[in-house]
Amino acid sequence: MTVAAFFDIDGTLYREGLIAEVFKKLVKYEIIEPEKWYNEVRPEYQKWDKRQGNYDNYLLKMADIYIEAVEGLHSSQIEFIAKKVVKQKGDRVYTFTRDRIAWHKKQGHKVITISGSPKELVKEMAEKHGFDDYKGAEYVMDENHIYTGEVIPMWNSQSKEKALIEFRDKYDIDLKLSYAYGDTAGDFSMFKSVGYPICVNPTRELVKKVMEDTEISEKVQIIVERKDVVYTLDSQCIHII
Repeated sequence: MTVAAFFDIDGTLYREGLIAEVFKKLVKYEIIEPEKWYNEVRPEYQKWDKRQGNYDNYLLKMADIYIEAVEGLHSSQIEFIAKKVVKQKGDRVYTFTRDRIAWHKKQGHKVITISGSPKELVKEMAEKHGFDDYKGAEYVMDENHIYTGEVIPMWNSQSKEKALIEFRDKYDIDLKLSYAYGDTAGDFSMFKSVGYPICVNPTRELVKKVMEDTEISEKVQIIVERKDVVYTLDSQCIHII
C-alpha cells in the first residue's frame, strides 16, 4: 500500500488565490473588460480584505467571471497565461507547506494536489513544486480546443472526494496512513477520508466544520503561518468567537 499527501493549492500552498492572478492577467491583456473587476469582483474583494466578507464568496465570484471570460478562447491562450503566472508568482508559497511537500517526498510518499484552480494553472504548479499527480477544475473544450463555457468543478467537497478516491484506486493508497492539507470547507471531504488532516490557515467555516466533527477534531492539526512564525494548534486550543 502507498502513503500519500493530498494538498490544496489556493490558500494552502500558494498564499492567496492563483485564479486571482490569472484574472489580473486577463484584464491586463484585455480579455476581460476592466469593468468586470470594478463592478463585480472588486466589491467582494474589498469585503474580504476588510474582513467584512467571506473569502469563498470572493473566489467564487472570480470563478463565475472566469467561466464567461474563457468561453470562445483557444486553450493555448490560457496555457500561455498560466505559465506566465506561475513563472512570476509560483514561489509565493507558505514556508510550512513547501517544507511539508519536501518532507513527504523524502519519506517516499506520493505527493498529489487537488485544487479548485483551473487545471492549466494546477499543472504548472504541480510541475514547479514536484507533485506526482494533480487535478484541477476542468474548463471544457470542443474538438478545436476552444473553451465552451462549461466547467467541471474541483473546488467543492464532493468533487475533491471523488478525485481523492480516483487517486486512491490509481496508486493503491492507504488513506488511513495518508495526509490532507487544506484551508476551506471544500477540503473537508479530504479531511474525513485520511488519517492525518491538517488545516493550513483555515477559514472560519472550515474550523467550525472540523470542530463539529468529533472524529476529525480529535486528530486534526491546525497550522497558522504569520510573518516568519508557524504556530501548531490542536482543536482544544480553538475557540470560535
